[in-house]
Amino acid sequence: MTSWLRTHSDLPWYALFLCLSVEAAVIEASSSGDGTLCRSSSITSCTECLRRGPQCAWCFQEAFLEGTGASQRCDLPLSLLRKGCSLEAMEHPEVKVEVNATLSGTQVSPSDIQVTLRPGSEASFIVAVSQLQRYPVDLYYLVDVSASMKENLDQLKTVGVALSHRMREHSSDLHLGFGSFVDKPVSPYINVHPSKINNPCSDYEVRCRPAHGYHHILSVTHNITEFSRVIERQLISGNMDTPEGGLDAMLQAAVCQRELGWRTGSKRLLLLMTDQPSHLALDSRLAGIVRPNDGLCHLENNVYTESTTMDHPSLNQLSDKLLENHIYSIFAVEKQQYQWYKALVSLLPGSYLGRLGHFQAPNLIELVVDAYKRLLSEVGLEVLVEEGAGSRYWLSVSPLCPEGSTANAHSCSGVLPNQTVYFNITIGMRSCPDENEGTDVKVTVRPVGYNESTVVRVQAHCRCRCGLPGRCRNPGQSQCRADSTPTNGEAPRKPVQAYSRDSEQNPGERRTPCRAEGAELECGGRGVCECGSCVCEQSKLGAVYGAHCEMDDFSCPYKDSLLCGGRGMCVSAECVCDLGWTGESCGCPVTPETCQTSDGAVCSGRGRCQCGRKCVDCHLAHGLLHGEAGHCNQTCAPLGTCGVSVFTSVPVTAVTLGSTPPQGRA
Repeated sequence: MTSWLRTHSDLPWYALFLCLSVEAAVIEASSSGDGTLCRSSSITSCTECLRRGPQCAWCFQEAFLEGTGASQRCDLPLSLLRKGCSLEAMEHPEVKVEVNATLSGTQVSPSDIQVTLRPGSEASFIVAVSQLQRYPVDLYYLVDVSASMKENLDQLKTVGVALSHRMREHSSDLHLGFGSFVDKPVSPYINVHPSKINNPCSDYEVRCRPAHGYHHILSVTHNITEFSRVIERQLISGNMDTPEGGLDAMLQAAVCQRELGWRTGSKRLLLLMTDQPSHLALDSRLAGIVRPNDGLCHLENNVYTESTTMDHPSLNQLSDKLLENHIYSIFAVEKQQYQWYKALVSLLPGSYLGRLGHFQAPNLIELVVDAYKRLLSEVGLEVLVEEGAGSRYWLSVSPLCPEGSTANAHSCSGVLPNQTVYFNITIGMRSCPDENEGTDVKVTVRPVGYNESTVVRVQAHCRCRCGLPGRCRNPGQSQCRADSTPTNGEAPRKPVQAYSRDSEQNPGERRTPCRAEGAELECGGRGVCECGSCVCEQSKLGAVYGAHCEMDDFSCPYKDSLLCGGRGMCVSAECVCDLGWTGESCGCPVTPETCQTSDGAVCSGRGRCQCGRKCVDCHLAHGLLHGEAGHCNQTCAPLGTCGVSVFTSVPVTAVTLGSTPPQGRA
């Protein structure tokens, strides 16, 4: 796939992919299946027709199939053309994908795509994600400072400088930040005795920090010395129960971008260090806290202010916020908690779990470096559909992984720096929105952990410009119906009228008579006359139409299971063939190419071409039959084999007009 793109460097890669995928989807949507889905007596408007499927089209031509019901205007585009509907008068919205080539990111491209869909249609496009070699890195330490983490906190004091040196192999620009958490400072999570609130460790004659939900201490900075100084000043705290409030703190660290100083163009790593499991959503009910987490930043003086009034976030909410803010999460936990966090990490895209026997500085540095390499080598997508529109659309994602990497469901693993992963994304439309809903939906294609994304704006084309003309309308009255008002701001397209002998008359005086010239019955006996026009009957065998109900789609000869061979129209039980065809069932080409000799003569000038395929009634130059009629060879050669007969050579000069033909022998 990559080599194919290189050979077509004259066009943007996404333009080439779109040309192939969209064209294939449109062709399939417009030609698949037969027209039975479109032809239904229950269809009364253009809007209903378009909602039958992407292959259906509506003809709003004024004189089209005059006298039939509205349902006859809905059919396959090719069928409507054969019945006389012009392309200009056909409502058949195009399924298309348009790329804004002026917007393109460094890592993710294209950045902006617009897709137009119809009910039952689908369209595909490609999103490319490039894995650069040396990203700037923001690493934020989020540390559990409960009493059991005292020794582990001491190990952090030597991590900053050593980690910065080690990460130079992978990043040219490392920034570090720091924050701490314990638990919600309410009962039953902490001891609320007055002597314990300010110093949870008073029983041990040790000075501790008050318990807190989350405290942001140092914004990400390139000053590694300042990071080490902050770590040295940290004190432990204490609480009552085993689980901690780590997920509460993670969400705040993710959404408070300005307060934490997350950089726009960096890879963002959030490292959670703890030796205990975490509280989950609804756990706060034990403390009488029932208000759901709103997913917003609530830092005041760098302290989380809603810890005592708002529940812990759900895993789905936390996952969305990590993705939305382009953050990879790393969990550094002791081995006794490994299984608990293993189940948790499986629900958080872009997460890495490291198991440590002890929180020693070398082990922690190796964990961070290994997590960074592993996370960047895994390139995956999250596709988010605007809330409330998911039921109307479906999506599929297929990764096209570079050589040496492994394809997973929605991702590629083992991707090396400077390699590109292509994702083939198909979006299909199940149904139209309700009348009170908008027609545009935003879909965000977001690579996990990347600060760039692709915005796909999907427009549903469910309404028409023009519908069926009304009966007995005044001259010049618009034939656009109320339900066919354009939704894209266009003016209604002027209807195209079919040509007839009446079209040159004054439109105000034109009226189609209900009785054809020489006919005994009005409307051919297959309809009734209303307002000076025939309203044709609806037969169970098929449609009856025409100015005098003289046309139908069932009473003429069939060829290859198609009425008039699919090359004509049925008028008064006879096929009126398309240009270039003739015969009872329009099965004979008018141009007799198979009967022509090399000099262009038809049957060598000595016979008649039957149905454009074989020569019959062959004769010599002076009118003598050359063999039995219908048994001569293809081009009526003057001598030689003709059918199964062999003739004796007779000089042309010896033959006289009216003489008996020479007798041949078997």
